[in-house]
This record gives sequence, C-alpha cells and structure tokens, in this order.
Amino acid sequence: MHSPNLTEMNIDKLAQLFPGCVTEAADGKGGLKKAIDFDLLCQELSGQVVEGAQERYQLSWPGKREALLAANAPIAKTFRPCKEESLDFDSTKNIFIEGDNLEALKLLQESFLGKVKLIYIDPPYNTGNDFIYDDDFSDDVTSYFYKSSQRDGSGNRLVANTESNGRFHSDWLSMMYSRLRLARNLLSEDGVIFISIDENEDANLQLVCNEIFGGENLIGKIAVVSNLKGRSDDKFFATAHNYLLVYTKGEFVTNGVPLPDDYLAEYTETDAAGRKYRVQGLRKRGTGARREDRPNMFYPFFADPSTGRISLERESSTQVEILPKLSDGTDGRWRWGRDTALERIGELTARPVGAERRLDIFQIDYADTADGEKRIRPKSVWMGAEFANETGTLEVKGLLGKGIFDTPKPTGLLKYILEQSVDSGDIVLDFFSGSGTTAHAVYEFNRVHNKNVRFICIQLPEEIGEGSGAYSAGFRTIADICKERIRRVGKSIKEELVVGDGAVDAGFRVLKVDSSNMKEVYYTPDAVSQDLLSGQIENIREDRTPEDLLFQVLLDWGVDLALPISQETIAGKQVFFVDGNALVACFDKGIDENFVKQIAEHKPLRVVFRDNGFASDSVKINVEQLFKLLSPMTEIKTL
Repeated sequence: MHSPNLTEMNIDKLAQLFPGCVTEAADGKGGLKKAIDFDLLCQELSGQVVEGAQERYQLSWPGKREALLAANAPIAKTFRPCKEESLDFDSTKNIFIEGDNLEALKLLQESFLGKVKLIYIDPPYNTGNDFIYDDDFSDDVTSYFYKSSQRDGSGNRLVANTESNGRFHSDWLSMMYSRLRLARNLLSEDGVIFISIDENEDANLQLVCNEIFGGENLIGKIAVVSNLKGRSDDKFFATAHNYLLVYTKGEFVTNGVPLPDDYLAEYTETDAAGRKYRVQGLRKRGTGARREDRPNMFYPFFADPSTGRISLERESSTQVEILPKLSDGTDGRWRWGRDTALERIGELTARPVGAERRLDIFQIDYADTADGEKRIRPKSVWMGAEFANETGTLEVKGLLGKGIFDTPKPTGLLKYILEQSVDSGDIVLDFFSGSGTTAHAVYEFNRVHNKNVRFICIQLPEEIGEGSGAYSAGFRTIADICKERIRRVGKSIKEELVVGDGAVDAGFRVLKVDSSNMKEVYYTPDAVSQDLLSGQIENIREDRTPEDLLFQVLLDWGVDLALPISQETIAGKQVFFVDGNALVACFDKGIDENFVKQIAEHKPLRVVFRDNGFASDSVKINVEQLFKLLSPMTEIKTL
C-alpha cells in the first residue's frame, strides 16, 4: 500500500536502454538490490573516454541530491475522504486535498499520471516573511557549512563565506525541485505550467525549471503588474510587477485570448454585412523594412483604381502596378510573402494614400471571425485591475471578511490563464492553493463559458496565529480558509442557476493525507511469538471507515479519485459502486457465496473485499471460481 517507488521505475527504464549498466548492490538489510553502474552509464553516454568528473553547465546547491531522493522515495500514506467538509461529495469531479503537497503529489502519481492539462502555482517567494511553509527556506549558517563541505568534522571553516552566498536559497530550491519533478509527471503531453514568482528567486526558479522541463520548453516569462503604484518600501525602484514563468511539456497550443477593449476601439469601419473592421498597411514598417532585408517579399500587386480589387497577375490594362516603396522612394518590402498573399488575397484591398492619392495595399482585419469571437496571442505584459493584488484582497474580503488572508491572487489572473490554456474536460492542478483562488476561478470560468473544467487543489493545514483576523473569525488553518471560500463560492453558483442553465459542477471532494489504512508490523523474525501473530489477524487500523478503505483501493488501482460513487445495501451489507460497475467494493464481514453471486450479477470490472471479511476459508477459496463462472472479466482484489 505504498505509492510507486520512482527510483525503481527509473532503474527499470535505464535497464531497458542500457542493460550492461545494471548491477547489484547491498540494500542495507543484508540482501541485494538492483542498481546502476554510474561510471559505466557515463561512458555509454559519452563519445570519448570518461576518466573522471567533468565540468558541465548545471545548477547545483547543497541538498539537491536529497531533494531528488525525496521526490523518488515511496511513502506509506493514503487519502482519507471527509464527506462532512465536502460539497456534493458523491457526484463532483473537483478535488481538494488537505496535507503536505509533496506527499499529495506522490499519491496522485498513478491516478493522474499524464492527465493534467494546466498547473498553476503561487509558491512562497522566499522573501524572509513568516508565511506558509515558513516562507523563508534559508539554511542556518552552521547547517549550511556542513552540507556544502565548508566545515570539516571538527567544525572548522574551510572556505570564505559571505552573506551573499547560496545559504539563502538552498532549502527553497530543494523544496521546489522535488515538487516540480513530481508535478511534471502529472502534466499531459500538451500540458502547461504557470508559476508565479518575484525577483527574489525568479532566476533560480528558471534554471530549475530548465532542468526539469527543458530550457526549450520555456514559452514565456510574463510580467504581471500587480501593484501599479509600486512598493513604496523598495530601496531603488518601486516594484510594480511579479513574474509568471510558463513551461510546456512539449505540445501545448494556446487558445489565445479575446480581443481586449482597447483593441476594439480601433475597429472603426463597418462592411455591408455590419461587421466591424480596421485596415492595416501590408508594407513593412520600422526595422527590417528594406528590400534587401527580405528580397523575396518584394513583388508587385495589380489593382483596379475604381474598385480597389487587387490581384498578383495583371488582368487588364486599367490595373495599376503597386510596389512596396518607402517614404524616401527606395524599395521596401511587404509583410507577407507571395504565397501567403495569394492564399489570403481576399483579405487585401487597395486604397489611395497621401496628397498624391497613390494606391497602397492594406489588410482588412475584422473584429470577429466567421465562427464568432476573434482571439489573439496574449502579450508578455499583463496589466489591468483584474490582475491587481488589491482586487484579490477585495474578493476574499467580500466572501470571508476583512483581514482573513494576506495578498491573495485575484481570480482575474487565473481566469485569463484558463482562457488561453484549457477546454471542457481538462484538469487544473494547484498544489499551493492558499486562499483558493484557482478553485474560485475555475467555478467562474465554467459558469461563464459553460465548460466543465475540473480542479485539484492541495493545501497544507498551516496553523493560523491566534492574534490574526482569520483566527478571530473562527479559522484555525490556511486549509480551513481555502475550503470555506470554495464552499461559499460553490453554494453561491448553485443558487444562481435557474432551470435551463447548463450543468455546472460547483462541488468539491475533500481528501486528507494520512497514514496508511493498513497496520504496520515492525517485529523482527526472532521477536515474533504466537500471541503476536494472533493479534495480526485484523490487518486494518481500528479507526478506519469503509470509505477510507475504498479510497486506498482507488489509489492502489490508479483509478480517477473523482469518479462518481454510489452506495447500495445488498443482503444487509454496504456495497460501494464506483462509476457504475467500474469498481464494486464491500468491506463488511460475513461474506458468503450467495452474496458473492449477487455481486457478480453486476458484472463489475473490478471487485474488492476485505481479506478477513469472508465467512469461511472455503468461501474465500471459491470466490475466484464463482467470478470466473458468472463474470469472467472481473478483476478481484482483497485488502
């Protein structure tokens, strides 16, 4: 009942590519385990003799190897459902996970591997302020010296150290490194990740992401103006923006964004059908506008002066030849090549310009498309009230009251990201959920656009200080604030819906990271006695419910944790049906052959029982044969 051991999986993958590099090593328990001969692997990947460590371009810091180990190591944890804190638990496809995000990301690896379209995170910025995850991951000086080999075993300092060295970044980098490695696994091949960050760590974060996602997959570094006035306490420049680092898995295609209002003001002309448009000169202007810059973009158009109709070949003696001429009379060039102009000739027209009324070529640019709304690529600078920190603060104040959460992200930022990144059926993940802006934005986006985008939000139950406004309002953890915000927004949307509206999933399923449902046994063989063995007949912890066991089964089988769940009583026993007959589970005791036959009549794809839930050993033995006879496609599992 552990999450996948990513180290063993990586070794298996390397073994397929380089079988000669597989060796054996001591496992620390007196046995052997499969391992990789790293020296031989280095030689396999080199075109020359490898004699030792070589200089290479990389980002390194004390603790990086431990961070990689932390990302790959399995954990004995599970998700426990919490129906009383959820909204529409049985039917919703949205998930809120309360717990450490590193553990949660590990537990999601099988169920959502390669299925997440968009990840947005707003991690701690490592500013030194006391906030979630302590918000300051600086090593203490002594610890840093040892980890970076700057002190020997006696504590003597080996090299000079200044306040500007890496001890203010190392733990923060380790924290981000392990989580981003796991997050990349969850992204789909056409997925994209947006990461909010400020100037404290943006350079380091970009290098880490280049290593994890590939530098070639950095598709944007966006400046988001979050405070137009700027921070008044800054020493040299009043910082007015944060950054968004945007990486793709490799195949992301943007949806674009609708034309902003300031663009629409430029569409001042109207055609016969009533469609608004503007005209843009086809001649290239500014840098690179000369003929010699792009010789293949210098060619003639032919236009009828009376109608403005144009062609690329002369069709009549009344047509006028038009060439791209600069203001000084020298040869310029067009913005399009000849092939593009021929393909899009219907978008072009000829109009007189200047005192001489000389004809020039213009592109007709409509404010909409034949299919409806026109979309453009988003800019690299995002500015407006919808992106301002103040807007986010007012949103939380309106929902929960004053002073509940510091500097929440505005929903406008998230909705703008959703606009360009997702469509119906896509999954959005935020593993630094904070006040719940991402979930709020997904609800609003689905309601406005009639979509069914899903979210998975993860938040640590960070305790709130007793003197804070949030504590006075009854909140005890950041996770409580996040859940309450999501709950209130969801209920509000459900109340607004009227008959005839499209179905909007305004619920969320709360899951909490906890220890495994299975009892842990630590006895060594020579310490085992008969009375100890009898105590292990019951292998499940006493405080666990059937719902707890169900979700551990879903995790173990890699099933979507948001599938609909229903319950039925069959022969006096509680039976769970997940997504119809995709999985049927019963964890009651006293299961007999008659009950098994009734379950088999549902033809489930998977079925699970409690290991000690059968009425007798003979029933347990006969279960497999009964299913082979009545439902041969069913996969059977016992806990």
